[in-house]
This record gives sequence, C-alpha cells and structure tokens, in this order.
Amino acid sequence: MPHHVPPGRDLRLRGRVFAPGETGLMAIINRTPDSFYDQGMFLDDDVALDAVDRAVHDGADAVDLGGVRAGPGPEVSAAEEERRVVPFLRAVRERYPDLIISVDTWRASVADASCAAGADIVNDAWAGHDPELTSVAAQWGAAYICAHTGGHPPRTDPHRVRYTDVLGQAVADLLDQAERAVQAGVREDGLLIDAAQDFGKNSYHSLRLTGGVATLVETGWPVLLAVSNKKFIAETLGLDGKKSDRVTGTLTTTAVAAWEGVRLVRAHDVAATRQVLDMVAGLRSGVPALARRALA
Repeated sequence: MPHHVPPGRDLRLRGRVFAPGETGLMAIINRTPDSFYDQGMFLDDDVALDAVDRAVHDGADAVDLGGVRAGPGPEVSAAEEERRVVPFLRAVRERYPDLIISVDTWRASVADASCAAGADIVNDAWAGHDPELTSVAAQWGAAYICAHTGGHPPRTDPHRVRYTDVLGQAVADLLDQAERAVQAGVREDGLLIDAAQDFGKNSYHSLRLTGGVATLVETGWPVLLAVSNKKFIAETLGLDGKKSDRVTGTLTTTAVAAWEGVRLVRAHDVAATRQVLDMVAGLRSGVPALARRALA
C-alpha cells in the first residue's frame, strides 16, 4: 500500500488546487548577477524568458522569481531589486496568464509591486524580517510562505549556530508564524511552511529537518521543499566540485519528501524533478501514464 499522507488543508494557487498527496513543481529563476547556481545568466530578459518557456514545457506548475542573492554579497537596494524583478514578472504574466508566479523577497515594498504586476505567492525566505510582508500578501489575496531561519537576518550565513532540538523548534516557530500570518489576513488555503534548509543552520540541522519532513507535513499546513542543490547536500555527499554534482542528491531528497507529502518543490532542474514527482505519483496511484507492456 502507498505510504499514508496525513490529512491537511488544500492549497489554492491561481485557480488550481493541490490537495494532500499532490506535489506541485516550482521552477527557480534568479534575476541576480551573483546567483550561487546560474552565475547571473538570467539577468538578460530574453534568456530568462527562454528559461520560463523551457520550465513550462518541462512541467513546472509555478516559477519563483528572485532579485537578490540569498547569501552574503553586495548591497541591493529595494529599488534595484524591484527593477530586476517587477518588469520581468509583468512580462511573464502577459506571456502566461495562468502560470503560478512567486516572488522571492523579504521586502514588503517589492512584494507589493510584484503582486500588482501579477504575482500569486509571496515567498518570504527570511521569516518575517519585514513585518509588513504578511499584510501585503493579505491585501492582494496572495499566498504566503513562512520560513524558519532561527532568527538570522537576511543574507547572513550561520556561525556556530546551536539548537537544542532543531526539528521541534522549527515546527513551533513555523506554527507561530502561520498563526500570525492568518491573523494578519493571509488566507488559510494559501499558506505554506518551509524549513529553509541552510538558512540559519549547519548541515546537521538541515539533514535533521529534511529527514523529519513528515513531522512538518503532519502539522496540516502545506510544506514547501526548497533544497535544490544546497550546500548541505554537497556536504552530506562529500562533494567539493561543481554545483551540478549535487543533482543526484537533490533528486533523491525530492523523491523522499514527495513520498512523505510535501505540497510544493522548488527546483533548478525542472525536467528531472518533474519525472521524480510523476514517478512518486505513479507509485501512489498504481497507474502509469502510458501502459502497453503485456496488455496485448
């Protein structure tokens, strides 16, 4: 029998419903010159639009657009972040009226401009650093992603960070954030929680949270898995080489998390991730997409 996924809330994004046991796919498009993965290749509008086209073709349900590198780097003003993201987001919305679009930002002003341009999700990767972010999501009826960062401010790497029980503390923090977001007016069927691996954590912490993803799913809130090619995967496998060496570890992690019931997966490698999610769905349902063998 397929592994049981606990009941939870339906997730509604731009007219689509992702029920418990279903996993959507969010492609990553970084509009930054110093992205850790693509090294700025998507700053060019045409290249970035081609990447969106390819992601949609390869099976992405959503795209996540960001204008500031998550880690340390040169200061990026809110105006510059908005310049990188909002006009491009508007172009994507015009090109794909039904595509789910997420904006990865910790700034309320950028989220507001992005929602005005057509964003459906506010992906707050820095745990409410800007307290107005939930109000913006509520005002626009946008979905909102709560993340656990252990209190670290945006764009900082952890240093000798300590938790007595990282999984328990993350769950408690995320439940508190979710409750406060709902009180601010964020709709309950548009709220996700994210363990935010590597944000305010070392690799031991990230492994514990990822291996314990079922505990997050059991809260009933839809869970976002955002581990694509992260450093804890490289350290787990003893890799010091190219970012592309992390793909196998990423896909393995994705398969396990999808089996446990995460609702949305954020990924760089869309085509491969789509196959992983479809294979997990096939294992759950027992129904292949194409059945010919031994049937004639």
